Amino acid sequence: MLGRSSGDTPPSRSMPLAPFSARAASEHVRAQGGDHAPSLVEQVAEVPDDPGCYLWKDASGEVIYVGKAKNLRARLRQYVTLADDRAKIPLMMQLVASFDYIVVESEHEALVLERELIAQYHPYFNVDYKDDKSYPYIAITRGDVFPAIKYTREKHRPDTRYYGPYTDSRAARETIDTLRKVCPICTASCAEWKRVRRLLEKRPDDADVIELICSNQGRPCFDYHVGRGPGVCAGMIGREEYAVNVRRVERFLSGQRRELVDELKADMAEAAADLDFERAGRIKRRLEVIDGLDDRQQVVFPTSVDLDLIGFYREETIAGACVFVVREGRVQRTCEFILDKGLDVDEVELASGFVKRYYDETADVPHEVDLAIELPDADVVGEWLTGKRGRVCRLHRPQRGEKHRLLQMADRNAHHALMRYMMRTGYSDDRTNQALLQLESALALDAPPMRIECFDISTLHGAFTVASMVVFTNGKPDKSQYRRFKIRAELDEANDFASMSEVLGRRYAPERMADERFGSRPDLLVVDGGRPQLTAAMRQLEELGLDIPVCGLAKADEEVFVPWDDTPIVLPSGSASLYLIKQVRDESHRFAITFHRELRGKAMTVSILDEIPGVGPKRKRAIMRHFGSMKRLRAASAEDISAVNTVNLKLAREIYEALHALSQDPAKADGSDSA
Repeated sequence: MLGRSSGDTPPSRSMPLAPFSARAASEHVRAQGGDHAPSLVEQVAEVPDDPGCYLWKDASGEVIYVGKAKNLRARLRQYVTLADDRAKIPLMMQLVASFDYIVVESEHEALVLERELIAQYHPYFNVDYKDDKSYPYIAITRGDVFPAIKYTREKHRPDTRYYGPYTDSRAARETIDTLRKVCPICTASCAEWKRVRRLLEKRPDDADVIELICSNQGRPCFDYHVGRGPGVCAGMIGREEYAVNVRRVERFLSGQRRELVDELKADMAEAAADLDFERAGRIKRRLEVIDGLDDRQQVVFPTSVDLDLIGFYREETIAGACVFVVREGRVQRTCEFILDKGLDVDEVELASGFVKRYYDETADVPHEVDLAIELPDADVVGEWLTGKRGRVCRLHRPQRGEKHRLLQMADRNAHHALMRYMMRTGYSDDRTNQALLQLESALALDAPPMRIECFDISTLHGAFTVASMVVFTNGKPDKSQYRRFKIRAELDEANDFASMSEVLGRRYAPERMADERFGSRPDLLVVDGGRPQLTAAMRQLEELGLDIPVCGLAKADEEVFVPWDDTPIVLPSGSASLYLIKQVRDESHRFAITFHRELRGKAMTVSILDEIPGVGPKRKRAIMRHFGSMKRLRAASAEDISAVNTVNLKLAREIYEALHALSQDPAKADGSDSA
């Protein structure tokens, strides 16, 4: 296959270009007598540095990822050398066996082609909608002599203009019903409109006299009698007058209601001047319908602005997206989507993928698209949206004001949409079950680990050393089973191995194992750390005569160390098992850090009282008895402290200043933690 050079005709959406195959090139090299098949690195070195799109493929030839680049060679090199720091890249590159690429003239063309290729191949690693269903749209059949309006989920046709998508099908149907009250227009489901359409298809030369033909041979449909149809079927309206109605409908769907209201008011005044009060009354009722819509909508901006605000909320492998569609300063509708990527991709890639997918399928492009993050290709995306809109469209990141507030609201709505989806589909339970089964297989356990215990150590150069124990039951935190330990060993410096041995010895001592307050025997023990921490845990369990499955989780590369293999296990990136075991490890670290800081802060506050002249043991006891806790003492004013017996105002001010000097000194108030 031949790649396209920069001098060829730009790609069209109706005819995708054939990509240049790197695999075909390598086979050609071998056919010419090459000693070995070139590696991906060698193949990438031959890729041009032009803009274009690339397609990564697995061993079966299936496209698993599509991307665009301003410089193809430089971008592909980032993948094969793992210079791209996105979490999914190492896993994806393990599956990649070959790649194709297509050269275009500009980055803008690359973006358009990228969307076409993603729609064609639906690659696994690209951001897409979670479900396969087609979202509903409101469409205008502009290719017809008398364009009709319809509710549809069909694939987009070039001669039809689509508005939406709508995630609420009822809202879409109600919008059509309201529109036809305001601007009578035929619906594509009307039998009489279909009859006129078939007549025009058979006799296209009669288009100029179709009104006369329909008036002689046609019959008015029911919608015409109730004021929602213009009477095309009976020749009651001409093509020019009908086109005016169509333009008004399109403006209404695009959010340009003020212009429509002004036109209707002018028509009503003209009808009244001509003493056509019946027509003026019909137009007045249409204006009342529009006023009723505006009464239900919240005015969010004092000026007439057209913009979309897009919020996101991510879970481990799925995300929610919410679009606030603001037209003429009002939120006219809200659209919610579930995406098939979440925390397994970075937020920039998630937002970029959604923006391209969403606006590729809608004709309703605003003046401004607001996001909470900056897209690296914002200029290119803005240029693409400007081309679709026919006027300027820009991407913006508001950081204050009303737009910022609405973006936060969009984020909350995306969160609620995702929670409703997870509740409706049982996603969390399915994901947890997958995680437990995957851990059983990866760690060679006898059964799924229904009870997981994890330990972590927190210390400051050997001082205030504590340990935490967190418990996950059936894959979820069981906080009633959490325990924390003060390390009793005298340590001159941080010693995680001695601390871990002590806490395991105390937790799994016979009296603790028999204590119902500590729960049942764990199915899996997780220690935070690599091979050394795992060895210390195994040695302690052997001394206790216990055979408990144990593993260690290293922070650096998220590698899982097991006793029966010197090579660490690498759980797949984005897998349910990796997410669960990281969640267990992070929860134990959080619990240990919280306890460590609590002890350290309390000790440092008590010690500072000993250092204040005039505060002896009796006064210190009186102060602590009065306030009850260090937190309340730190929050007290000098006047509050002087209310303690035997503490005058001068001494109270000294105590207050000493406490606040401590809290403002980072070196004294907080130190590094070693887990």
